[in-house]
Amino acid sequence: MTATQLLGAFNDNLFKQLVLLYCLSVVGEQGGNYQPVAFFLFSIPFVLGSGFSGFLADRYNKRTLIIACKFGEIAVMLAGVVAFGVGGLWAPLLVLFLMGLQSTVFGPSKYGILPEMLRVRDLPSANGIIQMTTFVAVIFGGALAGVLKELVDEHKVAGLQWICWGCVGIAVVGTLISFSVRKTGVAVPDLKFTGSMLCAWDRPTRALLKNQPLVVTVLLISSLFWFVGGTMHQLVNEFGVYQWEIGDGRTSLLLAAIGVGIAFGCISATLLSRHRINFRLVNRGALGMGGCLLALWAIGGMAPDQVTAGWLWAAGGVLLVLGFCAGIFVVPLQVFLQVCPTRELKGRMMGTMNLINFCGIVAASIAFFGLRSLWGLLGLPISWTFPVLAAVVLPVALLFRAPEQEL
Repeated sequence: MTATQLLGAFNDNLFKQLVLLYCLSVVGEQGGNYQPVAFFLFSIPFVLGSGFSGFLADRYNKRTLIIACKFGEIAVMLAGVVAFGVGGLWAPLLVLFLMGLQSTVFGPSKYGILPEMLRVRDLPSANGIIQMTTFVAVIFGGALAGVLKELVDEHKVAGLQWICWGCVGIAVVGTLISFSVRKTGVAVPDLKFTGSMLCAWDRPTRALLKNQPLVVTVLLISSLFWFVGGTMHQLVNEFGVYQWEIGDGRTSLLLAAIGVGIAFGCISATLLSRHRINFRLVNRGALGMGGCLLALWAIGGMAPDQVTAGWLWAAGGVLLVLGFCAGIFVVPLQVFLQVCPTRELKGRMMGTMNLINFCGIVAASIAFFGLRSLWGLLGLPISWTFPVLAAVVLPVALLFRAPEQEL
């Protein structure tokens, strides 16, 4: 399951970063306006389809759904080859939408199968490993996209097609590995579909959220995490390519620094949890994230127009620490949302989590577009977005209080 997830996340992030950088290069500085569009198209399937995906995860065998999604990944990457062959901007953006649709179905089964495969007390370790390997995939997928795009720029679209053929090969390998995922039973074989499931709001889910106010709080904080993550991806791309003008490759390496930090943060959260849900890690992670975002704002303001290697190392170091804090922030939230619902509700709970998280990412695309326009009107650099994000996460550090829970 870990290997299946790693290869899928690698492919997703390689292709997504490729499309985002393609937006910036094809239409010049106005490409910054298309980054939020790309994020919106990737995220909107999660908002519209997560409820139905949660129903599928409870009604059918999760392993079967995982394998089917991997075949869907092959089809999507083949569509990517065609999209770059067609040329223009909208064909790759459409494929990004299809990739989001495939990932929407994959998510509830991916996280919902872990409690079926493992003892409850082992879930912090399992989630730490899954999250770490996911962000290792994010690191190498995102960084490799920038490096490969610079290498193939002289070949333009033909070179991008060859990168997509590589993505097809990775999808095939991931599909073959997925057949080794352990078989589990069906949670609710006779579950009937209702219209309320489309918005992850059927009667059992409503009852769970009504009787467990902490679940609602954790869902909102998890969504906040993905709002910041979605904004940071767009922000670092534009910050590197246009404010610092360091090129696609080094910009992607700055993003990779966040991923490296998250991987170490997830493992550290696993060690610090010790078979319990340690919500204090959420407070400490939020406090560290807020401090790092303010530091990045200062670096962006103090750096000279001609950015030197020293400033790049400083920014990369702060992004590394930011990722570490994000890693310890997210693991307790993930574990709590897996263990809180009963067995027959886990798929739908993961669907609800997906829906709320990607509402955060959709909000990130809208907010980044608005902030980008506002800074343009005020004559301010894009780095002014960093303190806005700090103001978003610091209330979690100061106000969120929840007791530890033994597993």
